[in-house]
Amino acid sequence: MNLESSIRGCLEGIKIIELADLVAAPYCARLLADLGAQVIKVERPGEGDVARGREPFLKDIPHPERSGLFLYVNAGKYGITLDVNIPSGGDIFRELVKQADILVEDRPPGELDNLGLGYAALSEINPALVMVSITPFGQTGTYRNYRAYPLNTFHSGGEGYLTPGGSPELDRPPVLVGRYAGEYECGISAAGAALVAFYHRLGRGLGQHVDISKQEALIPLNLQDIPMWANLGVVVNRATRGWRIAGVLPCKDGYVQFAPNRPEEWDTFIELLGSPEWAKGAEFKDPKYREEHAAEIKERLAPLLMQFTKEELYRRAQSKHCPVAPYHGCDEIVDSGQLRARGFFVEMDHPEAGRLEYPSVPYRFCEAPARFQRPAPLLGEHNEEIYRRMLGYTAERLARLRGSGVI
Repeated sequence: MNLESSIRGCLEGIKIIELADLVAAPYCARLLADLGAQVIKVERPGEGDVARGREPFLKDIPHPERSGLFLYVNAGKYGITLDVNIPSGGDIFRELVKQADILVEDRPPGELDNLGLGYAALSEINPALVMVSITPFGQTGTYRNYRAYPLNTFHSGGEGYLTPGGSPELDRPPVLVGRYAGEYECGISAAGAALVAFYHRLGRGLGQHVDISKQEALIPLNLQDIPMWANLGVVVNRATRGWRIAGVLPCKDGYVQFAPNRPEEWDTFIELLGSPEWAKGAEFKDPKYREEHAAEIKERLAPLLMQFTKEELYRRAQSKHCPVAPYHGCDEIVDSGQLRARGFFVEMDHPEAGRLEYPSVPYRFCEAPARFQRPAPLLGEHNEEIYRRMLGYTAERLARLRGSGVI
C-alpha cells in the first residue's frame, strides 16, 4: 500500500469537524480521514474523548494516550481542544464550522440547539454544511431523548435476541456480540450517508442535516428475520433462525460453521466426515427430519468433527464445494498470509504508544489509495497548527484561551 504524501486521496480537500466520543461517530470520521479528508477532532479541555479512558491499554497500564480503542478509532485525524459549552468556545466552534464541509457529532438531540450550535444556526453561517448527527434513536420519535449505552442500542436492533443462530437455548439471555461491534456498524452507515449528502451538495450547492439512528442502522443486520414478523406474523428465534443443524460446531482445535443451503450439501458434508453408517439411513435424507432431530444430529457429528482441525475441515470442504468456514481467533487473523499479502495491517508511530500495527481498510483504489500516515492525536496536539493556520489566531490569543480554559 502506497503511503506517499504526494498521492491525493479520494476526499482530498474536504474539511470535516468531529465533535464526538467513543466509537460510532469517531469511526465515521475515521473512515473519511482514511480516504483523504482533513478531519479535525474537537475534544473537551483536560479530559478529552471518553474513549481515552477505555481499555485495552498498552501493556495494561491505563493512560489517556495509550488506549487501543482511541488509537484505532482516531487515527488519521488532527486533534484540538475546545469547550463548546461556554459562549466564547461556541463562537470559536462557529468559526471552524464556517470553513468545514461536514460536521460529525453525537450530542443528545437538542443539546447543540440549546448552545446555538444546532443545524439551523450553523446552516445560516454555512449553507453548504453537511451535518451528520448520530444518536441512539434519532432526532425524532418517542425515544429521541433516551440515553443509551452500546449494549442498549445493539439489542434495540434485535441481533442479540437471535444470537447464536441455530442454538436450541431459547432461555439463554440475549448475547452481546463483540465489544462495540454495533457501534462500528453505525459508523459505517453514517459515513456512507455523509458521502451521499456531500455528493448531493455538489449538484445542488446546499448542505443538509443527516439524522442517524443507531437502532435503525443496526436493524439491517436482521433484514431476513425482522420482516418475517412484519409481513408474515412469524417470530424468528435462535432455534429457527437459519438452519438448525448448522451453526457453531466444535472440532479438534476450535470451531467451524456449516451452512447447508442446498440439499446436496448435507450429503457432501457427511461424505467428507467419512460417511458414517448412521447417516446412511433414509430418514437422514429428509431435510424436515434433520431439522426436527437437530440436537441429536449435532451429538452424532461431534466425535466425527473432533478428528479434524478447523483448517483440515475447511480445506476438505472447499475442495468439495461444501459451505464450511473456520472460526479464526485474533492471533490467526493477525498472522493471516492473505491479509499480509494485501498489506491490510499498516504501521504508524505514535509519540506515546510507539510504533504499532493498525488494521487498514477493505478497499483498494488504484488511482487514489487510502493513506495511513497520521496516528491518533495527543490531547490538544494540533491546537497551535489549527487555530493559527486555519483561524489566524495569534500566539497571545491562544495563551489567553488556554488560561481561561476555553481550549
